[in-house]
Amino acid sequence: MKKSFKVIALILAIAMVVVFAACSKGGNDATDTDATNEVTDAAPVDTDVDMSSVKVGFICLHDENSTYDRNFINGAKEACAQLGIPEENYFIKTNIPEGQECYDTAADLVDAGCSIIFADSFGHEDFMIEAAKAYPDVQFCHSTGTKAHTEGLANYHNAFASIYEGRFLAGVAAGMKLNEMIEAGKITEDQAKIGYVGAFTYAEVVSGYTSFFLGARYMCPSATMEVTFTGSWYDETAEKEAANKLIANGCALISQHADSMGAPTACETAGVPDVSYNGSTKDACPNTFIISSRIDWAPYYVYAITAAANGEEIAADWTGTLATGSVQLTEVNEQAAAAGTQEKIDEVKAQLEAGTLHVFDASTFTKEGAALDSYMADVDTDAAYEGDTEVIIDGYFHESEFRSAPYFDIQIDGITLLDTAF
Repeated sequence: MKKSFKVIALILAIAMVVVFAACSKGGNDATDTDATNEVTDAAPVDTDVDMSSVKVGFICLHDENSTYDRNFINGAKEACAQLGIPEENYFIKTNIPEGQECYDTAADLVDAGCSIIFADSFGHEDFMIEAAKAYPDVQFCHSTGTKAHTEGLANYHNAFASIYEGRFLAGVAAGMKLNEMIEAGKITEDQAKIGYVGAFTYAEVVSGYTSFFLGARYMCPSATMEVTFTGSWYDETAEKEAANKLIANGCALISQHADSMGAPTACETAGVPDVSYNGSTKDACPNTFIISSRIDWAPYYVYAITAAANGEEIAADWTGTLATGSVQLTEVNEQAAAAGTQEKIDEVKAQLEAGTLHVFDASTFTKEGAALDSYMADVDTDAAYEGDTEVIIDGYFHESEFRSAPYFDIQIDGITLLDTAF
């Protein structure tokens, strides 16, 4: 396969020890974050390099009030603690827009002595590439980007994780909840409709809601889904309104790919089961929160920082997996989840890890009534979004293997988009 597979063997020794210790305060700019991302203790990573003098920069779109950015901030703190990088040598810059401000912040971090800089949002990419060209002796790593493999810069890199597997497992929990509601007579089989609050119609979001839906259908074959979009990664009012709209449409369970507490709090108010993203919302929503999936970015940060410090090559595209500890689920909230949920998730997870089950098995979905045995995905992201890579191989869609960022953009049957303005 592509570079994302070749590098996995190199990082397993580091990544398999990854459930990292959090820094007590974090570097410049970021405040202490919510503990809902399950920061735990582990032994430090051994390295031949004195990490106490390494300086690292992190650029975040929002701050810790965004579940998405909080997840990155916690990962940054965990990785730096694990590597022995002191607080004064890592810098977490928050509320950096997807514009020239990103380049300016990257330049400031270079001036501060950072040898490696990370950014966390899709729209940061072009400005990180600009910075990489301006500062060839500094490594620039971008999460959710798509252009590293086509730019060909030795100091610019993309990273993501197989979060579609985590979403599928969260979908299994959702499907079990729907089955419980059907068996209790709260809904009928044809009322097993899921609502999903998405940010944009990007492939990343499509891949996320489709994998979640397929996980739900794995348990509840009659499940359908409605998706609405907010046009923003973080807009609490819009996300709450979107969730309420879906609930009013008869959706029996809600999930999301958006970054605020808007949808979870709407669900708690309405008494509708909810599967959140990027961390537990149990404390705020004890009666409706079921489970959440998230990417743990600490394994990638440890890998990339260590490689940079050692003068080693960093993969142009790095894809974390269940095996590397990069795909995580919160604990199941037994108060809201169906009985036996954790046991079923463990069973399905083992099948995913063994390769006996594939999230995007082409036999489990159709498009406009037809099964797919071939699909050309737009992996190289040209201006016309034309397909360039065959991705259905051996009967399933190979997501995040030909580049790290998702490229699953198929609108499958069973999912209705309420709007596509974004």
